[in-house]
Amino acid sequence: MVAALPKPDVAEGPVRDLVDALHELHHRAGWPSLRRIAKEVGCSHTTVWAAFAEPKVPRWGLLELIVESLDGDTAAFHRLWLAASSADPPPATAPAVTPPAVTPPAVTPPAVTTPGATPPRQLIADVSGFVCRRAEIAALDASLAGNGSAVTVVAISGTAGVGKTALAVHWAHQAADRFPDGHLYLNLRGFDPTGQPLTTSQAVRALLDAFDVPPQRIPATIDGQLALYRSILSGRRMLLVLDNARSAEQVRPLLPGTASCSTVVTSRNDLFGLVVGEGAHPLVLDLMPAADARDLIAGRIGAGRVAAEPAAVDLIVERCARLPLALAVVAARAATHPRFGLAAVADELSVARGGLDSFGSEDLTTDLRAVISWSYVQLSPDGAGLFRLLGGHPGPDLTVPATASTAGSGAGPARRLLSELAATNLVTEHLPGRYHLHDLLRSYASELAEAGDPQERRAAVVRMLDHYLHTAHRAALILNPYRHPIALEPAAPGVTPESLAGYAQALAWLTAERPVLLAAVRLAADAGLDRHAWQLAWTMTTFLDRRGHWHDWLALSRAAVEAADRLPDPQGQAYAHRGLGLAHFRLNQYEPAQAELSTAAGLFAARGDASGQAHAELDLSWTCERAGRHRDALAHARRSLDLHSAADDLPGQARALNSIGWFAALLHDHTTALAYCRRAHALFQQLGDPVGQAATLDSIGYANHQLGDHAEAAGCYRRAVAMFREAGDRYHEAQSLANLGDALLAAADTGGAHHEWRTALRILDELGHPDAQRVRHRLAVPVS
Repeated sequence: MVAALPKPDVAEGPVRDLVDALHELHHRAGWPSLRRIAKEVGCSHTTVWAAFAEPKVPRWGLLELIVESLDGDTAAFHRLWLAASSADPPPATAPAVTPPAVTPPAVTPPAVTTPGATPPRQLIADVSGFVCRRAEIAALDASLAGNGSAVTVVAISGTAGVGKTALAVHWAHQAADRFPDGHLYLNLRGFDPTGQPLTTSQAVRALLDAFDVPPQRIPATIDGQLALYRSILSGRRMLLVLDNARSAEQVRPLLPGTASCSTVVTSRNDLFGLVVGEGAHPLVLDLMPAADARDLIAGRIGAGRVAAEPAAVDLIVERCARLPLALAVVAARAATHPRFGLAAVADELSVARGGLDSFGSEDLTTDLRAVISWSYVQLSPDGAGLFRLLGGHPGPDLTVPATASTAGSGAGPARRLLSELAATNLVTEHLPGRYHLHDLLRSYASELAEAGDPQERRAAVVRMLDHYLHTAHRAALILNPYRHPIALEPAAPGVTPESLAGYAQALAWLTAERPVLLAAVRLAADAGLDRHAWQLAWTMTTFLDRRGHWHDWLALSRAAVEAADRLPDPQGQAYAHRGLGLAHFRLNQYEPAQAELSTAAGLFAARGDASGQAHAELDLSWTCERAGRHRDALAHARRSLDLHSAADDLPGQARALNSIGWFAALLHDHTTALAYCRRAHALFQQLGDPVGQAATLDSIGYANHQLGDHAEAAGCYRRAVAMFREAGDRYHEAQSLANLGDALLAAADTGGAHHEWRTALRILDELGHPDAQRVRHRLAVPVS
């Protein structure tokens, strides 16, 4: 708690009424601290302080969030805000132009589905030939039967390679019908060889993505994202499998808050904290009983061979320590060589054991690496070489094209070698076309690579990073053809970047590869390949922005700044600081955003990069606009236009012209606004950019509305609506519909206004966008 905040000294009138109401609301809420309000709102505490203590009327978007955090009446405050801001009226709806450098209007992503429209079915493939573990499956059935009143969690623990994931996934497939609302699977990478478990932010975003939550609906704060995730799960009958957890602390935030959901967690640790704190049912998975181990081998190679050589089978079971992972590797060897006697297989395994350290716990004396090494030495030379190279891949999985580039081979040889590795259970095709290495296998492959030729290993890492960098760069240019370009060095010999045909394929590739790309940036930085690190981070900016992965963007941008500083590379530093500023901007962290973008603008200017400086200046204009500093915003936009003109950058000129027009409208210079926006519209027509044209029509409509020409405004808005609709840009279609309703209301056509607002509200509700609440406020206006 804190004392009452200081009030600004303002005269009697609408502004004073708003100030008094806001401070009274703060009093009734018990004077919560500025930091608590800022955390709920998603901004800095100084921004909240300014809303309370400065005489300037705050932005409605900020005020609305503050009022909501204090459980106030947003409709009543909206009326007070409209009266207070009548001398300086901001737009009732955010402009259709968005910070162009962040989300340019040239290409529009396809509409996403409403959360829950298609139940997620994310379980990875069941283990082929799964046998035994009958007692454990019965225990899972009993634990997850549910009592209807408490959240059900089962924590499966056991040593590495004991079959925790196989059991959880096999049971989940068996029990799938009990959970009609969907199944979620997430590898938390708690014991990943990279040492980088999934963070809470990464995990909750992956779970929200499973529901196709629109990026606009995802809160900026982690607490807000977790609350949204739990709200989506509320009342649904769903199964959540959290695989490979590091600790109870990693799992706890991700647990559903509703008894209708059940969760299975796997970990090498006992997760005692979940048992104590959340009442999880512990299920300790011991080494496989000898009889079950024999059944596993029989399921892979046939009962006849097992019955024919029982002593050899018993020796194999002993040598493999009854670990399913080791048994599967050995069984794969025997299955691919049916003429080999099992006694010979057991003898080879015994020879391979000598001198290797244990992978297991203190109680596991058998050498698991010996089992893997024995299988490894049976590979063809090319297969063994590929296995070593895959130890340098950051995970969690990889494809044939990425494998081909890493190996410096064609796709055909890479596919054949992956098939060889899969036949020996050294890799698993866990999704169609995507291959996964168990973390122990990846660690072993990495050890082999480190013991080999360091130049060969580094060359493979460079080829792998080049593959992802050049393919991601292609995808980024498809998503945003007008982005500020970077010059890539030619890919290393043997690298074949993937071909991407159109927006949908580029988006799908980036979505599938996002975990790999995030890990690749860290790998590049750790390997001293800093150019790859900052360039990979930059190629992902448009995708991370449009999908709302802003925390990932922030983390990558910080890594990019560090990498560019180490080189040192002034160009990389400029791009990296700009990326970091834009990530702060998207998270409503305007002060650090302005600092980073100012640094970027200075670095671009020092290099004589007029285009880069122009982009940074336009970014700065939007940070100023969000802070209500419209004259500063206009000044930055004008500098951006001058620089874009000097660089002969027509798309940049068009965006800057529209921004200048918009800021002029906010400053009530509507004649100037019309002139600039019309110039922007003509350029967008010349460029063949329909979404850019629609954005300028929306701006022109707003200026005409403020000039009192409501008929012209309505006509512009209708054209904007039609163009946004044709382009599939539903969010901006809804914005222009809401603005059209405002123009019709000003023309005394309340019936028409309500019709457009209702259409806008329907779209925003389908998108799950918070702007829907503002349209609901408009619908409170009675129809005359």
